[in-house]
This record gives sequence, structure tokens and C-alpha cells, in this order.
Amino acid sequence: VIQAVFFGICVLTDLSSLLTKGNDSQEQERQLKKLISLRDWVMAVLAFPVGVFVVTMFWSIYIYDRELVYPKLLDNFIPAWLNHGMHTTVLPFVLIEMRTTHHQYPSRTCGLAAVCTFAVGYILWVCWIHHVTGVWVYPLLEHLSPGVKIIFFAAVTIIINIFYLVGEVLNNYIWDTQK
Repeated sequence: VIQAVFFGICVLTDLSSLLTKGNDSQEQERQLKKLISLRDWVMAVLAFPVGVFVVTMFWSIYIYDRELVYPKLLDNFIPAWLNHGMHTTVLPFVLIEMRTTHHQYPSRTCGLAAVCTFAVGYILWVCWIHHVTGVWVYPLLEHLSPGVKIIFFAAVTIIINIFYLVGEVLNNYIWDTQK
């Protein structure tokens, strides 16, 4: 969903840019700048770190023991192409986007705070679903004791923050910018 929303914003930004090109409307320019800022923020805080996290975590766990993250039973309902659409294609598309479009990252403090807020919010959502249904969204969590779950959730939050920093460094490297 994050990737779909992000790339939808990218298309909207590109279309708006094309439609306002050569137009002297200051209001349209102001709105376009807001849209570009939103696109850049979503890329920096959500699309890149979450996208890279999903691909690396999913396939690492899948290779170790697929039943922990994507039980064979799901093959009956979710075709392989859709699984790859959710867990593979995210990485090349987000890397292509980073290479083709310069993104202005927020301040490191604001960016990391936003990434942490998302990570904690998502973890709380996963825990809420378990609380209401009695089923863990990710089968891996069934095998972890409460203490290990806390350590796992903390590690996940740290990893996603590292991916935010990797995205910032990669963006600056590709576009040769210095903060």
C-alpha cells in the first residue's frame, strides 16, 4: 500500500509538473512545491526504508523457513506473481525512482523520528490484531517468547532506521549533494 500510494503521488507530481510548465500561476507553483515536498517526504521516510526492509526481511526469513513468514498454504490463494509484486519488485522500483529523481530528505532528526513513529505504530497495529483475533499476522511471532518479541520489535525499529540512513546516504551519493 505504501508503494502504491507513493508511486501514485509520483505520477500526480509528474502530471502536475507537465500541466503547470510554462504557466505563470504562483498558486499552481506553490501547490506543485507542496506536492513535491510530500513526494520527497514519503520517499525518504516510508517508501525507501520500508520497501528495503520488507524485501530484505521477507526473503531472509523465507529462505530460512518460509513457514515463518509465508506459509505454503498461501500459495493456493496468492499467485507467485503477486507475492513477488509485494515482496520483490519494491526494491528495483524504489531504486529506479531514487536514481531518476532527486529527493530532498527532511532533517535527520525529523526523518528518524517519523520512521520510528511509523515503525512503532505498525508494531502496535500488529499487536492489536493479535489481541483482537488471537492470531499473529506474521507466523514468526508465534514462536517468540514475550521478551524475545520485545527485543525483535526493537531490532526491527533499529533496522528500519538504518535503512532510512542508507537511503539518505545513497540519495546524496547519487545526486552528489552535501548537507
